[in-house]
Amino acid sequence: MTLSRAARIILVGAPGVGKGTQTERLMKRFPQLSSISSGDLLRKNVRERTPLGIQAEHKMKAGALVPDTMILRLIVNELTTRGWLTDSTVRPYSVYSSSMGMGVENEPVDQVFLPSALRMAQYDYSEHPSASFVLDGFPRTAAQAAQLDQLIPINMVININTPSDIIIDRICNRWVHAPSGRVYNTTFNAPKVPGKDDVTGEPLTRREDDDPEVWKARLKAFKETSLPLLEHYDKLGVLRTLNGNSSDEITPQLFETFGKRFAADR
Repeated sequence: MTLSRAARIILVGAPGVGKGTQTERLMKRFPQLSSISSGDLLRKNVRERTPLGIQAEHKMKAGALVPDTMILRLIVNELTTRGWLTDSTVRPYSVYSSSMGMGVENEPVDQVFLPSALRMAQYDYSEHPSASFVLDGFPRTAAQAAQLDQLIPINMVININTPSDIIIDRICNRWVHAPSGRVYNTTFNAPKVPGKDDVTGEPLTRREDDDPEVWKARLKAFKETSLPLLEHYDKLGVLRTLNGNSSDEITPQLFETFGKRFAADR
């Protein structure tokens, strides 16, 4: 199906709710959609040794969090590179710019990424259907969302709501084939032979963090940070909540909700 205009969307949901699965299905249904992952952009810049990547790696090795403003710059750079975002005032800093190439010890890169520096630029964004994306990994808090609003408006936020006990049950029944990454679940996607990978016959294992108490803590933390984020987008009138116990229950709702807003051939 094709889109009538640019969709700039975010999927919000607890860990283990299936956001990745829904993103893949949405992109398959609407090929004009792209996925932009802040984590992937960060890893790419670290791997390619860009000035911003070097700074981010330096912070991570020091045990510090990568500042929101660095993540925002990664997103801005990606969108401008694709031609979906243009700076109508001054030329935006590029993560590949040689002007940012001083050594880590002497380079005051953080000064470049202060929120005030980002706000100095006035950005124009494309409404062409090909400029559609699902933003993954950012924002996670209301404060981050407010910063993003100043750069490019998100025009749909999907809150995937699955009860915590369903998520924990799903996780506790999850088994993986570590070498390939294949994932099984004894309740709805069981291996043909219990405890064995379907392809190789090798033993399946549990992930170290697939512990009920660990997941209860993760889900509690998610609720505490997500509520203000959802309230932020609700006030902007772009929030939609989908309820379901499985990905297969959520997907039809997602297609319907998204299609009503953006599909060209309904």
